[in-house]
Amino acid sequence: MKNYRYFLLSLLIIALDQGIKLAVHTWMEPGYFGQIPLIGDFFKLHYTLNPGMAFGIQIGSIWGKLILTTFRIVAMFGIGYYLHSLTVKKSHTGLLISVALILGGAIGNLIDSVFYGVWFNNAPAGAPMSWFHGQVIDMFFADFYEGPLPSWIPLWGGSYYSTPIFNFADAAIFCGVMAILFFQNKFLIKE
Repeated sequence: MKNYRYFLLSLLIIALDQGIKLAVHTWMEPGYFGQIPLIGDFFKLHYTLNPGMAFGIQIGSIWGKLILTTFRIVAMFGIGYYLHSLTVKKSHTGLLISVALILGGAIGNLIDSVFYGVWFNNAPAGAPMSWFHGQVIDMFFADFYEGPLPSWIPLWGGSYYSTPIFNFADAAIFCGVMAILFFQNKFLIKE
């Protein structure tokens, strides 16, 4: 049973993520008019839909979302298998928690992609079908900069920028990945 507690952590992340998204979808207006300040104008709830992946990046064709969702499904099984193998090896608890956070976040966003196009009718216009084309609901907005980026910044210089809006699943993935990066010497010690 001890090995499954990390999967239960992933399940808790999924439940919290989906609960927050359902509450935002049910009780908030999308966009700037529906914003709810949490910490002044710096941190607020802002209901928006993300048709792609992190930071709104999209794959170019009309089938791009289907390719992305298929990749997410494969990744979910891969991460789940990896977590199982780590528990069997009795890996470091911090690594197990980190991978459980990543798995829970990945599944949370996968649910949006697979089902929200049908459940919430939020597939983008022109999507070939509602299944597998749902948009991810994002809501946490750390609003510290919006405007053009200085032209001297490589690749993005001169383009318009707004700090990313993210969700609980994204935060879980980010925390899991950062913990692995920062503590890799401790987590990945060869025994």
